[in-house]
Amino acid sequence: MSYPPIQPYETGGPGAGTKEKERQFFDPEAYKIVRSARRSGSLEENTTWDLVSDIEKLREHMKIEKWIVFGGSWGSALSLAYAQTHPERVRALILRGIFTVRKSELRFLCQEGASHIFPDAWDDFLAPIPEEERSDIIAAYHKRVMSEDNQIRTAAGKAWSKWILAIGKLRVDPDYIARATQGDWALVYARIAFHYIVNDGFMREGQLLEKQSIDKIRRIPTVIVQGRYDMVCPARSAYDLKKVFPEAELTIVPDAGHSAMEIPTSKLLTEAADRFRTL
Repeated sequence: MSYPPIQPYETGGPGAGTKEKERQFFDPEAYKIVRSARRSGSLEENTTWDLVSDIEKLREHMKIEKWIVFGGSWGSALSLAYAQTHPERVRALILRGIFTVRKSELRFLCQEGASHIFPDAWDDFLAPIPEEERSDIIAAYHKRVMSEDNQIRTAAGKAWSKWILAIGKLRVDPDYIARATQGDWALVYARIAFHYIVNDGFMREGQLLEKQSIDKIRRIPTVIVQGRYDMVCPARSAYDLKKVFPEAELTIVPDAGHSAMEIPTSKLLTEAADRFRTL
């Protein structure tokens, strides 16, 4: 029997890459698992629509007619953008931790929202930013991760990455947070993340939720898994997506945060992939 190929994405934002362990959601006897790494080097020609084009070129290169697209966090936004651009190439969508790059979402993450739940981690995140610049954290961090001073860039990159990892699970995981200090990953991740953030994901405000956008994917079977206590991509975005896209199946996980690796979320993602094996 021939099963559909699937394209999974990594969590955490542009530049975060993919991880081997994320293949665990998919039965290797059923799926051809295609992992698509994003452009994580130069910021030139690095927009959402460049990535959409890359994904489509990858599909063509692999001679895949249609595939199941899987994405979490920034990957959910990219998955939606791809599906709305090439709906005829998508068998199904499996989405987790919905992010639609709206200003309200960015404010919750970077200015006021998650800071009220994780005040200790927030203080560490604020540390590289002078008091007089804290009214616009996004601008302040963008300036620093793009600085010509390597010490300033590195300190800001590590602080940003530590913040995202600190709030990424329902239960704080010190080993998970420690990744923020490993090698050059934190700085590369932060530079690309803020490149997208300051440009609003290279999309109109709310573009992914517009009726004309959703109409293109209404007939695509879609599963959405959302942690109730997701502090990176709060549940409001998944709920708003469900309201404009009632054909989608939304499960809000009562005992999960942002990470795909939390047991209840991982279980639901695996079940969705199992259900779509014979599409």
